[in-house]
Amino acid sequence: MNTEVDVLIIGAGPAGSSAAALLHKQGFKLLVVEKLTFPRFVIGESLLPHCMDLLKEADLLEAVEARQFIHKGGAVFLRGNETCNFDFSSQFTAGWKYTFQVPRGDFDKTLADAVAARGVEIRYNTGVTAISFNKDGATVTIEAPDKTTSQVSARFVLDCSGYGRTLPRLLDLEKPSTFPTREALFTHVAGDQRPVGNEEGKIWICMHPGGAWIWIIPFSNGKTSVGAVATPEFFARYPGEPDAQLRDILFSDPNAASRLAKMEFTMPSQRITGYSCGIKQLYGEHYALAGNATEFLDPVFSSGVTLALASANRAAKTIIRQLNGERVDWQTEYSDHVMQGINAFRAYVSGWYDGKLPQIFFAANRNPEVMRQICSVLAGYVWDKSNPYVTQADRALGLLAQILKGQNKTAV
Repeated sequence: MNTEVDVLIIGAGPAGSSAAALLHKQGFKLLVVEKLTFPRFVIGESLLPHCMDLLKEADLLEAVEARQFIHKGGAVFLRGNETCNFDFSSQFTAGWKYTFQVPRGDFDKTLADAVAARGVEIRYNTGVTAISFNKDGATVTIEAPDKTTSQVSARFVLDCSGYGRTLPRLLDLEKPSTFPTREALFTHVAGDQRPVGNEEGKIWICMHPGGAWIWIIPFSNGKTSVGAVATPEFFARYPGEPDAQLRDILFSDPNAASRLAKMEFTMPSQRITGYSCGIKQLYGEHYALAGNATEFLDPVFSSGVTLALASANRAAKTIIRQLNGERVDWQTEYSDHVMQGINAFRAYVSGWYDGKLPQIFFAANRNPEVMRQICSVLAGYVWDKSNPYVTQADRALGLLAQILKGQNKTAV
């Protein structure tokens, strides 16, 4: 059986669902195919305030708010007895002052269910096995849960398949990441001894004395996501099964150990290795990539869902114009725009691991205005070109870290 649609969307996660919402609002016929069944477990549980703008524009914010996820008002970075506390109420860019910490199984299903309720067809347990292009669009072979195949004729294909990276694999678009190989080991726990008030919902990022970093993300259901990120060499220093390994790592950091002293694992620990990935191009004739199907950098600044929603938003708007007969320049209108956000976050990820950002975060004489500008980046506003810590991120962070390092030497 051959299905004909205007747009085939691969993946029903945040990118796929939000793109579907925007395209459906303009009256296009859609089909969303999703390899898994929702709800399903995935990390990337800490949103950024810019997500709120994007969810609202797709008319999905109300559905998310109804889930009563815990409010995230900022981020706390800890290193030994040093603390750098960012509050989203004090940032350079005019934007949302809070966002949510979300169990992704619940969050992603909320978005997909909201889109399906509007009449968008979502086929779960359905994968893409082949694609070919012609002057009018693409013919895509999909595989149903019973392993039977069928074809979908689409004027455009938007790949929001996340870590599955469907079109990058089928079209040989993948390229190695420029980041070293790192691993993430993580689980959910009960018994987290949380701060109170506005501080309860903030993510904690603890710099482990041995060279790793740890995340602590609280949920409204009483559970907390905890994980450690490091090189394989670091993990090799903590032998044992994953649960024992993660427990030893958490308890060997003073800040994590104090907060998680009474924790109990509620699921087996899981590991992802070599998660960073690159891409040769973000678009082609009759297709585009959005979300983690493009590039995934690193979890340290929780940029994944923000980049997914932002790229899906931009892709949907560009597809709408193209299918309505307008002339579209995908390079300048889509790829360059998306890469600006990716590259801004890339500078911060690089700065985190090479020491520039810790130098800035834990400096004794932090400049309040500079910290407000950096806070806006951590809030996801990486397209605000009036912010020098967006447009000149590499240079600005490097220069500031050098100045602060010199001042510390003088003080000594």
